[in-house]
Amino acid sequence: MGRGHGDTALVGRLRERAALEGSLAGVRSGAGGSATVLRGDAGIGKTALLDWTAVRAAEQGFTVLRAGAEEAEAGTAFGVLHQLLGPLLEDSRVLPRPQRHALERALGLRDGLPSGGFMVGASTLALLAHEARRRPVLILVDDLHWVDASSAAVLLFLHQRIGNLRAVMVCAGRPDGRALEGRPVRPVDVGALSREESRVLLRRRHPGLTAATAERVLDEAAGNPLALAELPGQLAAEHRRGVVPLPERLPLGRRLEAEYVRRLRSLPLDAARVLLLGALEGSGVVPEAVPGGRGGAERTLGDIEGSGLARLDHTGRLVFRHPLVRSAVIAAASDAERRSAHRALAERLAEDDPRRLLHEASAAEEPDERLAARLQEAGTRIALRGGDAEGALLLDRAADLSADPAHRARRLTWAAVMSARGGRLAYAARLVRELRRGPVPEDVAPLFAYAVVYVDQSHHVDFDSSFSLLPRALDALTAPGAPVFGDLVEQMVFKLLLASVYTGDPRGWETLRRHREQVSPAARLCLRAWADPPRTAHGAEAELRALVAKSAARRETGGAWLLLWTAAAVDGADTALWRLLSGEHAYATQGSLAKARCYQGFLRGRWEAAQECLREAETAEELGYHTNALLFRHYYAHFLAGRGDERGLAQARARIEPAASRARMRFVTDRLDHLDALVSLAHGRYEEAYTRLRRLMAPGDLPHDVPWFHLPFFDFVAASLRCGRRAEALAHVAAGRAARMDAISAHHAFLLAAATALTAEDDATDAADAAYAAAYAVPGAGQWVFDLARLRLADGSRLRRLGRRAEADDRLRAASRAFRDLGAGPWEEQCRAALGTPGDTGAPGPGPLTAQELRIARLVATGLTNKEVGAELRLSPRTVGAHLYRIFPKLGITSRAALARALPEDRAGAGSPPGPVPLRRGS
Repeated sequence: MGRGHGDTALVGRLRERAALEGSLAGVRSGAGGSATVLRGDAGIGKTALLDWTAVRAAEQGFTVLRAGAEEAEAGTAFGVLHQLLGPLLEDSRVLPRPQRHALERALGLRDGLPSGGFMVGASTLALLAHEARRRPVLILVDDLHWVDASSAAVLLFLHQRIGNLRAVMVCAGRPDGRALEGRPVRPVDVGALSREESRVLLRRRHPGLTAATAERVLDEAAGNPLALAELPGQLAAEHRRGVVPLPERLPLGRRLEAEYVRRLRSLPLDAARVLLLGALEGSGVVPEAVPGGRGGAERTLGDIEGSGLARLDHTGRLVFRHPLVRSAVIAAASDAERRSAHRALAERLAEDDPRRLLHEASAAEEPDERLAARLQEAGTRIALRGGDAEGALLLDRAADLSADPAHRARRLTWAAVMSARGGRLAYAARLVRELRRGPVPEDVAPLFAYAVVYVDQSHHVDFDSSFSLLPRALDALTAPGAPVFGDLVEQMVFKLLLASVYTGDPRGWETLRRHREQVSPAARLCLRAWADPPRTAHGAEAELRALVAKSAARRETGGAWLLLWTAAAVDGADTALWRLLSGEHAYATQGSLAKARCYQGFLRGRWEAAQECLREAETAEELGYHTNALLFRHYYAHFLAGRGDERGLAQARARIEPAASRARMRFVTDRLDHLDALVSLAHGRYEEAYTRLRRLMAPGDLPHDVPWFHLPFFDFVAASLRCGRRAEALAHVAAGRAARMDAISAHHAFLLAAATALTAEDDATDAADAAYAAAYAVPGAGQWVFDLARLRLADGSRLRRLGRRAEADDRLRAASRAFRDLGAGPWEEQCRAALGTPGDTGAPGPGPLTAQELRIARLVATGLTNKEVGAELRLSPRTVGAHLYRIFPKLGITSRAALARALPEDRAGAGSPPGPVPLRRGS
């Protein structure tokens, strides 16, 4: 990859390595020597292959002789030969005197004129043959095209006789190097690395690059290993980290630039000018555009092709041999030459061609308000078509050309907003910092406030400015006669709603209520869906679907965000919404779409998508969207909790919670508590689950500050029942019914019906059957895969206790299959336990009771109440109830009265407390 003996851990190059390994093996096996020439462009990796070959040969006992030619020493006679033979010169005394003297004179070790090339060649051959009798020899020569003529003659002599030696010669040179002519060698063309190989090498050499920067480097390097190694090192740290956009051309590494500049300087001025025009124009030079008339143009094109820097392609256009040549051509030109070329290119284009505007901007030497205004207009048009990131760059350039500081501040403010929406959040943060150093005109103060909030929310994971800046900005924008900034009001409402949901801060909710009648139907619906769902969100999912059906394929950005956030409130994102927003290519929208897809994947049983959350988190981090990254990891934690992965969830929580707590993001921290409770349920720790859920909500209370109340609703009822708190479970279900929870969305409806079925288990059998049937019949119940499997587990366990084994086993096996597909091992194990065997066979037989369970069962069998048993064993009545909930299915019974029959005399005594059975109090 470069000169010198560097890293020999090659990436790719399997074909080349096989050829070189074969040459070494041939010598070791006695098949004779061989010569190989590696041919390829500058930086393509020839030296790295020589390094690898040297290491392999040394490991196999070869004597390794190596030389590297230099352009500056191409006139030094026998310079390369001296490098090669240096390690063997002490053995030169074994040569006959004429040969030894000839070799020493050639190498400057003895006075006198050197002998002819044949005598020096013969001496070299004899010295190598002497060494080869002791061990095989590897001869390596780098940059063959710069080898001095005298050494080249000796090398040619050796090439012609190498087959008779136990030696391998490997040389490396350029494809067009004249030093290759006439040599009977085995050529190996070294080409570019594949995209994936390039990616591996770039990651190894520069692991800290952001994804966007890495992709640009991969494009520019086009598989050239030296470019992959050097280009990132020439970038500023803020470019490597993705803080600011990359420049139009990337700086070349020192060695590549020196190589291409050397060739450029050998060209006539007309040819260099044509290459510069082509490099700045970007799509290649048409021969007809070359000045000088037909004869002059042909000479110019001939000079260019002869340099090896560019060629005519099949369409007749002059294109660069490698993307790095284009960068070298631009880098070699002076500022004045580049501006002149940009002016020439602009003059060739029509007035309304957007490319002309860019060339004019690049040619400008001083502020130009007229040009800045045209750039602003073009950037705004691009942003309206969805190209926020591209529009931001034009606005930034317009700011640079602005003579008036106020105009500059306005354009920078728009650039900050556009770059944030377009996925260049770190760049937006830099622009905001720059704007804060000076006054912001009053007419764009709301826009500046929005930019600050955007950066704080998305980049800094900080929501304080949302409540200090947005209320005043919304007041200003909704006042009579206020300036209109597109759909900025909608976007501000969304940002304030987001901050209010995430933190629960009442200042946000108060402002949103105050402006409720001044916003769009989509904004009002979103506010209803999140503000206090048990009391405000009825019909929200149905209204959302109607809005989506009526919406055009292209929506304003704020409208798109509001629809997505409403769907998040009611778990209603579907294919119609995906189709509607698929044309939105700015990251601000695409990142939100990705979050919605990840969470929907969890809700709807597509748990193979879990890793996608982590990939999206990495992308968000690289783009500077740190809050998005936190939320993607938060959604990944849902999959871990569903699978009962305690260790994984603890690790995820440790990474997520500190930042979320600093930002007061109850949306995340409270839901982490819910996920911990879900894991406790998976492992049968019902009291622990109840305690965690009780912190979020009280029995029969659907709190307004937990807008996602429906998610732990079913879990709260299940945990309460398992802990013997039936009254609390019933109160919670009654609250859900009273709030008409089922009128909010399909998911709300299913969770209410499922919780209702759980509480019906102690009612008459027909009523319980009807309650479970009603839950299964909720429209769309099958889409909530995990929730439905848990309902089937509860139903199957109930039917087992009733002795209806055929029905029970159908439910339990269906649940077990679902849990197995989801990778939810602890839940699948609960199915197996309910079936009564370690495997899924449905064989009869209760599980064993623990010692404590036997004590409780024995006491209850005597007729004691839970309170009396608790007093006897120093347990709470609720804990006794929880134990009974586990004892009944193990014994295959459904009532306390059946306990005495289920505990035969030989089992009744096992594990019972010593002494007589206590009598019922008062007897």
